Amino acid sequence: METSYKEIESVSFPSDLKNLRIAETLIDDVCKNYDVHEDHYGNILISVTEAVNNAIQHGNLEDNSKSVRISIFQNEKELRFTISDDGEGFSYDNLPDPTAPENIEKESGRGIFLMKSLADEVAFENNGAKVILTFVTKK
Repeated sequence: METSYKEIESVSFPSDLKNLRIAETLIDDVCKNYDVHEDHYGNILISVTEAVNNAIQHGNLEDNSKSVRISIFQNEKELRFTISDDGEGFSYDNLPDPTAPENIEKESGRGIFLMKSLADEVAFENNGAKVILTFVTKK
């Protein structure tokens, strides 16, 4: 039986890469306020900033008239981050493998791979314009 989540934080900001700092500060504050162990902090920081970066660059095409929204939910054992943009979404089931030899040298294409490697659960909604990252923070 899934325990219900309570929204604990929410922020929205224009799609500008300088605003990654807003996401980082939010993550710092939430992890500090909710006693997230340092082992989880790095995974959360990398995953969420990758999702925000993707929302800014790929979802909203760095159009600062469009917004990125981050909402954070909590239950007894987990933190859940939702990151959404105003873009069209993308084909998240058909991404090239960044570990394949032909992709190793590419500078981009690792964000979702990292999210899936570091988060306990990754889900997409709204055609990929919304990413949901879940982290088990307590056993």
